[in-house]
Amino acid sequence: MNLYKAATIMLVDDDPGDQKLIKMSLESQHITNTPIVVSSAEEALEYLEKSKTDKSVVRPDLILLDLNMPGLGGREFLRLVKSDPSLEIIPIVVLTTSDADKDILMSFKLQAAGYVEKPIALADFQEVIQTLSDYWFTICKRVPHDSNRQQDNKCFSC
Repeated sequence: MNLYKAATIMLVDDDPGDQKLIKMSLESQHITNTPIVVSSAEEALEYLEKSKTDKSVVRPDLILLDLNMPGLGGREFLRLVKSDPSLEIIPIVVLTTSDADKDILMSFKLQAAGYVEKPIALADFQEVIQTLSDYWFTICKRVPHDSNRQQDNKCFSC
């Protein structure tokens, strides 16, 4: 019995060009439903809040996050999601143009699951997305979201 469904990926990125490249790369891999694409950290948080109570709002299996966005920004988004017990389990991979050591270290301190510098060319984007897909959806084991929600209410110390 297959407990796994097609992967749902949320892309949080304010650059329409990058959104298009990443979306095309994801679609070419055939590992995901149509990705959830949002243009700001605020929009992503609103979506994730709805996913807590509305079963028709699909919770992502993986979030690809740009760090450098106007408004709330990727760093604060990462901090807020990882401090929320009902969302902290969602892996967040930072996919950004910065290769600064301070950004990499800060992302891992905030519990990012990975840090990838954005490639420029479509072929390179596709290679990065293929590698992410292989790792997160082939090598790593994942459970259905319903299992996560059921365990939220269990007492493990009993």
